[in-house]
Amino acid sequence: MNKILCLFVFLFTSIGFSQSVRFDGFIQDGEKNPLEMANIMAVNAVTKAMDSYGITNDKGKFQLSLKPNTSYVVKISYLGMKSKEIQITTKSENIVQNIVMDDIGIELEGVEIVREMPVSIKGDTIVYNADSFKSGTERKLEDVLKKLPGVEVNADGEIEVEGKKVSKLMVEGKDFFDGDTKLGVKNIPADAIDKIQVLRNYNEIGALKGLENDQDNVAMNIKLKEGKKNFWFGDVTAGIGVAELDSRYVINPKLFYYSPKYSINLITNFNNIGELPMTAQDYFKFTGGFRNMMKKGGSNFNVSSNDVGISLLRNNRAKEIETKFGATNFAYSVNKAWNISGFGILSTSKTDLETKSQTTILDSGDQQKRDEQTHQKNNLGLFKLSSTYKPNDKFQFDYDILTKLTKQEENADLLREQVVNDVADSETIFTAKKQDPTSINQNLSLYYTQSDKNIFAFEMQHLYQDENPFYNANLRTQPFDLSGYTSGQQRNDLNQDRFVKTNKVDAKLDYYYMVTPKSNINITLGNTYSYQNFNSHIFQILDNGNINNLNNPSNKNDVNYNFNDTFLGFHYKILAGKFTLTPGVSLHTYKMTNTQSGTDYSQNFTKVLPDFFALYQIKKSETLTYNFSLTNDFTDINQLAEGYVLSDYSSLFRGNRLLENATSQVHSLRYFKYNMFNFENIFANATYTRKVDAIKTEADFEGINQSSVPYNSNLADETLSGMGSYGRSFLKNYKASASASLNWSKFNNKQNGEPTTTESFTQSYTVKASTNYKNLPNIEFGYNMLVNKYSGSTYFTDKPFARLDYYFLESFSFVSEYEFYHYYNTDKSVNNEYDFLSASLIYQKKNSKWEYKIAATNLLNTTYLNDDSFSQFSTRVSQYTVQPRYIIFSMKYNL
Repeated sequence: MNKILCLFVFLFTSIGFSQSVRFDGFIQDGEKNPLEMANIMAVNAVTKAMDSYGITNDKGKFQLSLKPNTSYVVKISYLGMKSKEIQITTKSENIVQNIVMDDIGIELEGVEIVREMPVSIKGDTIVYNADSFKSGTERKLEDVLKKLPGVEVNADGEIEVEGKKVSKLMVEGKDFFDGDTKLGVKNIPADAIDKIQVLRNYNEIGALKGLENDQDNVAMNIKLKEGKKNFWFGDVTAGIGVAELDSRYVINPKLFYYSPKYSINLITNFNNIGELPMTAQDYFKFTGGFRNMMKKGGSNFNVSSNDVGISLLRNNRAKEIETKFGATNFAYSVNKAWNISGFGILSTSKTDLETKSQTTILDSGDQQKRDEQTHQKNNLGLFKLSSTYKPNDKFQFDYDILTKLTKQEENADLLREQVVNDVADSETIFTAKKQDPTSINQNLSLYYTQSDKNIFAFEMQHLYQDENPFYNANLRTQPFDLSGYTSGQQRNDLNQDRFVKTNKVDAKLDYYYMVTPKSNINITLGNTYSYQNFNSHIFQILDNGNINNLNNPSNKNDVNYNFNDTFLGFHYKILAGKFTLTPGVSLHTYKMTNTQSGTDYSQNFTKVLPDFFALYQIKKSETLTYNFSLTNDFTDINQLAEGYVLSDYSSLFRGNRLLENATSQVHSLRYFKYNMFNFENIFANATYTRKVDAIKTEADFEGINQSSVPYNSNLADETLSGMGSYGRSFLKNYKASASASLNWSKFNNKQNGEPTTTESFTQSYTVKASTNYKNLPNIEFGYNMLVNKYSGSTYFTDKPFARLDYYFLESFSFVSEYEFYHYYNTDKSVNNEYDFLSASLIYQKKNSKWEYKIAATNLLNTTYLNDDSFSQFSTRVSQYTVQPRYIIFSMKYNL
């Protein structure tokens, strides 16, 4: 491992210190004022290649790195001024020269030069010329994005630009599976991409742009090459391979069509190599692009999910994964005023998991070890239809409907070893989980601009959710003493049905009045109404096969819950010099009623909730932002139902109908700086949350078996989190970054009748650097350290990593990735090392439609991964088996 890293460092430094000549100076207008974000590039007079480019900083300074003893045509452009060309010839000495631009308006050739620039800025839009960053090994959008300065892509396919998450991905201005960037990042072909546009301060509703605080909203639009428009393009991949014991396959057709009138995208994937185009985790967090329309309201009423604890996996994090996936996305312009779009996604996966874990109860030290074999079946469906009608600039009508359909099954056999009061015991437990929930989310929006001073916006969302989780546990020991339970059975077969239905409507009317061009008043009238029904029933199957229904009222639920929040909000936004200030306040009237056991319990009260936003524009690309909010947090029906609910075979829960809301005050401070001169990107964020009257858990333990009930704590929970990153590009072909993430939390609960306070402190640190050459091997290497400190225990993960990619002989692409893990705790009672190596070799003759690839994953045949987790009563250390080494040979035909 050390030798590999040393080799990469040697290559990185030896390439980096090759001889070059610096050409720098200042670009100014006729009055000697600096021109920030002017474009400058040097074109080799002999080869006609662009050898270097740059963008001026706030002082108008530019800096280019050129070859010695070479003639160049230097082209300069700035929006609104005449483009300029100068000729220089380098020697071995650096060159300093100031350049003055002439202000005579925009010229056609100036626009043309901007298009040739690798990076250019037009207002709030950053435009990357994709070909300027490609080395030849890129196969999909993700590969291109990772090479762009200021852009990051994480393992989940989420894109970050300037430290902000990209919330919307479009192709040719049309939504690409709205609500998630992963499908586009993993599937859009790299060779089809012409430009990548980053849209900062993005607002989907043109009438509201500038009225809201959109500084954190970022979208991305992919512009296609001319040859990819009005034609079908894509590819079809098929491959077979071998693993240790069986065969492997992958079939992956992808088709795309874009025209001004309509677009169609088709993505399919059938494989057993661990590729999950959409995980169950992706599915449940998929928003479909629906906005959080009540974020300014001051109330949080979130409908929780009854998912019976079915594991949500990431890619290749199981012993065996087989996937069948199909998705289609379309957009159609009916006429100039009316556009419709939508998508459909179907996914089926079969997953085998093999997990070893150890759970330790924090207060008592009692332990449970589990050796678990699990089989899952996941059938997931997502469907969305959207319509936008905009006959003119003054009126817009939107309607969206998103449907989620799910069918999941999980069966597990586990061997449990428990140590309670220093006495060891073991048994075999069988569990089964089933659920097929349905949710339908609808959105209706109307926007009307009555005049330059008066703007109206009406938005309404309706959520219908129907859940029916079933849980079964079969074990030797009797875990709980339930009323009506028949004891003395050889096996204790516990079963539970749950049925939860939710109807929730959010509606609000916003009125904006432009007091001055730099200030506006926003008045909001809103309402949230929710009706929920919760039914559950526990029953026992006896050894003779008879069913024992536990009909005691304590073992079942039939609960109705009504929640209503009516509020009036007032916000005033003003731009004063470098400051943007938005103070606000909302007046809420709440009414809640839950009906169970033949009685009603109601709560009614009124509350005033303030909020405040402040932005300090230090420079054009440097800001400091402060946010404050006071919010009321409400639980849904799941915590109110007072009948027993089986969380799992060792956890029994009952609700508390007397629960009240919690109140959270949140302070956040964010610093951001982005310098296009050297693509320096600095981001830092700190958030402090203090929650009073928080809904906490009173837990009673008998060994490792837990019975719990929620209550409102009179002690405050606190969370302090922070993250920061620094990144920059330099010498044209290099990119480096460092980042840190910290999170400290303190929680208050009750355990066996006594107050308990638990703390956790997690830390993550990452440094990495990479090169981007067209004719040389490119490397990326870095190091990540993860520290998880819980009450009484600390776990560490050291992870150095490296990546090598090389395009050579105009036909071959080689890519290899390596990760090394050292996982251990403070006293080294847990101390594991493992690593992963993958490699692929691709052959594609120039201008050929056929591509041949041989790929190997997990070359070192590592068998497992480690992780740890923390709850407010216990810690858990896990080891889970991953897929073995396999080698795949595939062919791809490019349409």
